[in-house]
Amino acid sequence: MDTFALIVTIGVALGFTYTNGFHDSANAIATSVSTRALTPRAALAMAAVMNLAGAFLGQGVAKTVSEGLIATPEGHKGMGILFAALVGAIIWNLVTWYYGLPSSSSHALFGGMVGAALAGGTMVHWDGVLEKIVIPMFLSPVIGLVGGYLVMVAIMWMFRNANPHKAKRGFRIAQTVSAAGMALGHGLQDAQKTMGIVVMALVIAGVEGPNDAIPVWVKIACAMMLSLGTYAGGWRIMRTLGRKIIELDPPQGFAAETTGASIMFGSAFLFHAPISTTHVITSAIMGVGATKRVNAVRWGVAKNIILGWFITMPAAALVAAGSYGLVYLLFG
Repeated sequence: MDTFALIVTIGVALGFTYTNGFHDSANAIATSVSTRALTPRAALAMAAVMNLAGAFLGQGVAKTVSEGLIATPEGHKGMGILFAALVGAIIWNLVTWYYGLPSSSSHALFGGMVGAALAGGTMVHWDGVLEKIVIPMFLSPVIGLVGGYLVMVAIMWMFRNANPHKAKRGFRIAQTVSAAGMALGHGLQDAQKTMGIVVMALVIAGVEGPNDAIPVWVKIACAMMLSLGTYAGGWRIMRTLGRKIIELDPPQGFAAETTGASIMFGSAFLFHAPISTTHVITSAIMGVGATKRVNAVRWGVAKNIILGWFITMPAAALVAAGSYGLVYLLFG
């Protein structure tokens, strides 16, 4: 196997992880920054460190990505498929970041993998795509919406007799912990997705066996790139999550972050399902906002965001398929 092709593919995978970091940094910190629980730079530094730590908490999600979605392709064609999948995901990340749309980097990657695999004639494990991607894609926002609503109702009931100013001050401090939990869950989920791609590249190149453990250097490289991307910050998307859906106060921010972090840890450890951190935190924010009054949520903004979720996988798949065609044309 051409070593150059392997190096290029791993380099592009790490580039995707960087875009994932700055695209999704808003998921972990937008609520804390918008409620002034943390300053933007302090929040980004905390998120970067927790992303790094979260990447080492498990490898179930990475195994799902590397083995459960498409058959491991072989030879130069296989490396071309991985390269095209990553290009499709990166392009979609950049487009949605430019427009401030909190779409899912995870589903951009999965769409890219399916599109490139179909273009390259590689088998897609449709049962795995359905069970691990499509079903969680629909379920996790519903759970986030309902969970955010219920957690916020519980907080309102428990603190119904508390002094509002003291309560908000306390929740502003508590948000430091809930935001750290979100960032830890983001590292656990999203760093592993790229680890799965890098492992596939190493297996195709014959450097690793399909049942080998993930090399430590792969974990470190993916975690570091995700952290660097997170620290770069995705300010456009942060404004959408922190302000445009609903004006959050500290108790609402704490409720949304706690709900989102709980769902991410549960899905990773219990089901090894690579869910979208974007879907989870956005829906949790909507659920929390609905406790104030239903029209407190800007449902027009929410509708545009949800539309973006639905087109992410097919759009990234089309770009990836086109990228594979170009690679095949140039290199055969």
